Amino acid sequence: MRTPRAEQLHRAGFWTLAVGAMGVVFGDIGTSPLYSLQTVFSIDHNRVHSTPGDVYGVISLVFWSVTIVVSIKYVGLILRADNDGEGGIMALAALVRRHVPTGGKRFGLVMLLGVLGASLFYGDSVITPAISVMSAIEGLEVPAPDLAEWVVPLGAVIITALFLVQRFGTAVVGRFFGPVMILWFVVIGALGLGKIIPNPDVIKGLSPTYAVAFLLDRPFVAFVAMGAVVLSITGAEALYADMGHFGKAPIRRSWFALVFPCLTLNYLGQGALILQHPTDVRNPFFLLAPSWLQWPLVVLATAATVIASQAVISGAYSVSRQAERLGYLPRLTVRHTSQSEGGQIYLPAVNWILFAGVMLLLLTFRSSAKLATAYGLAVTGTFLLTTTLFLLYADAAWHWSRRRLVLFGLLFGLLEIIYFAANTTKIVHGGWLPVLIAIIVATGMITWRRGGRVVTQRRTEKEGPLGGFVDWLDQCQPTRVPGTAVFLHPDVPTVPLALRENAAVNQVLHEHVVIVSAISHNVPHVGRRDRVEIEMIGRKEDNITRLRVHFGFQDDQDIPRALRVARKRGVDVDPDDAYYFLSRITLHRGPDPFMWTWRKRLFLAMAHNAANPTDYYRLPEARTVVMGAQVKF
Repeated sequence: MRTPRAEQLHRAGFWTLAVGAMGVVFGDIGTSPLYSLQTVFSIDHNRVHSTPGDVYGVISLVFWSVTIVVSIKYVGLILRADNDGEGGIMALAALVRRHVPTGGKRFGLVMLLGVLGASLFYGDSVITPAISVMSAIEGLEVPAPDLAEWVVPLGAVIITALFLVQRFGTAVVGRFFGPVMILWFVVIGALGLGKIIPNPDVIKGLSPTYAVAFLLDRPFVAFVAMGAVVLSITGAEALYADMGHFGKAPIRRSWFALVFPCLTLNYLGQGALILQHPTDVRNPFFLLAPSWLQWPLVVLATAATVIASQAVISGAYSVSRQAERLGYLPRLTVRHTSQSEGGQIYLPAVNWILFAGVMLLLLTFRSSAKLATAYGLAVTGTFLLTTTLFLLYADAAWHWSRRRLVLFGLLFGLLEIIYFAANTTKIVHGGWLPVLIAIIVATGMITWRRGGRVVTQRRTEKEGPLGGFVDWLDQCQPTRVPGTAVFLHPDVPTVPLALRENAAVNQVLHEHVVIVSAISHNVPHVGRRDRVEIEMIGRKEDNITRLRVHFGFQDDQDIPRALRVARKRGVDVDPDDAYYFLSRITLHRGPDPFMWTWRKRLFLAMAHNAANPTDYYRLPEARTVVMGAQVKF
């Protein structure tokens, strides 16, 4: 039985989605060969040598890291933990929370892990575009060393163009980028194969025994190397976060049919080149190509790294929207960029915040080698949190045996702990940056969640019970004017502030009153059949109807569209003629010590920058009225 999301993906066409996924999902991990082996052999002043033992050991570590973390864990297992087709760590946390006992220790822990994971993902989202684009443009230094001074300006121009085209959506971007990435994977696979054929011994590196021997013979060097080997698997979390854009079937088949084989060939080819020409460790990727192909390869690599950035940008959109719907971020302006696929969205605020962060990194670090020192800690931290949440989900929902859980934890958790520990050595060299970003984001999310609960409580006290208001109406009999008034209101049994003010101050009430509560659920989508609940308030002649409109955290909260559904079910409301009333509260800091003053200021700043509710709920601006009151917190 297909879920609503699966039906959408099926209608969109498998091969269209597969090509689109190639252009969005695999960009990050697909461009890792540009800088991962180069970083391994240059880390800690060339501590890893160009000897057969070290080269085979590194190739083995890379291959088995990709196999275990990406192929088995993410593509094989984590993609199965989809929340009605949606992926990403926030979606996984929401999915786990539905299966653990409410109020238990796990219930609160799950969303905290999700918030931490999402925060680390933002750190990754800022670094990936900068390091990917820089590593490609630095390829200019191979055929034309005199162009080195143009690397940073060209990088700034390309990144600016990338963020400017985001408004057109991942569907358009994916259709354009998909064929480019297919060409990219074919080319890098062919380049690798060209070095493997005359040096077939490098295939030995696929054996896990060389990784084990490297770890045992030179444990400290291998530990340091693993801090750079992890660069070969960056993009795995973006792959999961982007699942809602294209679906898991196209992602799986594209990975095993093209992406994984071509990556393996390229890493083997770079290994063979380093064994044959040890001095080529300075840039083994571009030196794989003959001199006549290096210029076209720089152009293709630049295009591919722009696409790599798309993977984390799209993932950041998905994670941000999920966090907002789950109550950890204020309302965000969301623009849907596809008529057939609800998961393809554009968030202007997130887009430009990421752009500012990427440009700051680019202009501060100014080279991929320096950026590599800051890369990895956020990625490995997210890996660990995803593994933890998946174990909780497998235990609560799939009822895995204790033995199976332990085996999974040992296989993936132990490897990721080693990667995380290896990357802690980067903290003083720039690794503090993604951690700082994660701390800022997590603080904002937790503050918004906490402040939102308190403000809701204060607002509820001010509004008063709906039953008492209906009794007051029966006694006072305010003047009823023709038309329908729709009052948006949280899902609480109180009176909308705009309704109370209009009746008490103006002594008038519309002929038909509809109170609408938009309710977000911990599922991505709510079907049309379950979208609207109808309840009559007071006496029949009062003409007051309450609608509870249910949305998933990936649904577009379009109130007029929901009212059309209600009208078909007998509610006397015409969304094209009704007037919409919003209850706007003005927040002021009070003496209540529930939060520190600086956190109250942060909450107020976030509330001030929330999306306009008129746009957020798709209300007609000409027929929307805003009324409100002041609330201290």
